[in-house]
Order: sequence, then C-alpha cells, then structure tokens
Amino acid sequence: MDLARLAPDAYRALIALDTVLREGPLDARVRELVKIRASQMNGCVLCVDMHVREARRSGEPEERMHQLVVWRESLLFSDAERAALAYTEAATELGPEGVPDAVWEAARAAFDAEALAALVLQVAHINALNRLGVPLRTPPGFVAHAS
Repeated sequence: MDLARLAPDAYRALIALDTVLREGPLDARVRELVKIRASQMNGCVLCVDMHVREARRSGEPEERMHQLVVWRESLLFSDAERAALAYTEAATELGPEGVPDAVWEAARAAFDAEALAALVLQVAHINALNRLGVPLRTPPGFVAHAS
C-alpha cells in the first residue's frame, strides 16, 4: 500500500516530523542507533535496512551495528547510548508499567532536557513508522510516491 499516494497529507506530516527530528538536538549517531534497535525489536525489515544504511553513511562502524542487538554485553557503546537504547527498548515494549523509573532516570541523567525530549519523540516516531511498515509488509527499498 502506497500511503504517500493514498493519504498524502498524513504521510507528509510523518516525513516532516522526521525532518524536524534530524535537525534537533539529539546526536545523529544516537538517533540512528535507536531507530535501528526499535526496528529490530518490531521486526520492520524496511526500517532496519534503511537505518543501517543511514548509519553507515553517517560513519557508524560496522562492528557497533553488528553488536547493537546485544548492546548490553558490548563494550562499544557509551553511557549515553546505553541510556538511549534502554529507553528505546522500554518504550518499544511498553508494558503496563510504562518505562521503568530507573530507565527514565538514566536517560534524564544522560541527556539535557531538549535532547531527552527529542529522544522521546524519535522513539515514538520510529515505532509509529514500524507499525506501518510491518503490517503492510513493506520490503526494503520501497519508495513512496508523495504527491
């Protein structure tokens, strides 16, 4: 289903949010890591493929992308990246208790208020996009045709 063609205004709004987030205060490497991790968890092949490519273009080392799925065991991620990834996983799984207090406090300690707000929005945005890509079975390389 080509949402860009069938619901162009709503689709453009989703893309506009992505543009705003890219220009925001969240570090580009953190931004791509959380997009990849949430997409891995949600099983969105389109988004994993797209954001791994984007991370490569941004200079993200292959080794870190290979270890992202086991970031807790890896020695390659900073404390801020770990806090962002923990928040990403908790917000993506989003059980009835929400994000655990310890995860939220670690994210608050790692980021200033503006970057933390951008992280919250980025995780919500990639989860929304995953919830389009997965049920629509959108393959890697799909190009939407916005009007």
